[in-house]
Amino acid sequence: MDSVNLGEQLRTATPATGLRAVGALHRLAEHVEATHVAQARRDGWSWEQIGDALGVTRQSVHLKYGKQGNDV
Repeated sequence: MDSVNLGEQLRTATPATGLRAVGALHRLAEHVEATHVAQARRDGWSWEQIGDALGVTRQSVHLKYGKQGNDV
């Protein structure tokens, strides 16, 4: 399903369907973010570099991911 098709389906969806889709997208985004933060840390990226790439502060990304095992 391409993004244009998804967008059209969500515009015409019932609130229940649309909200379920939003929840699924949030979960997917969180999973993708966590995966790439972990990879960036394994590759030696600093919390500042990761925060910059995500458009957030290094403190916020460290607070979210820094305590999970050995830096994710």
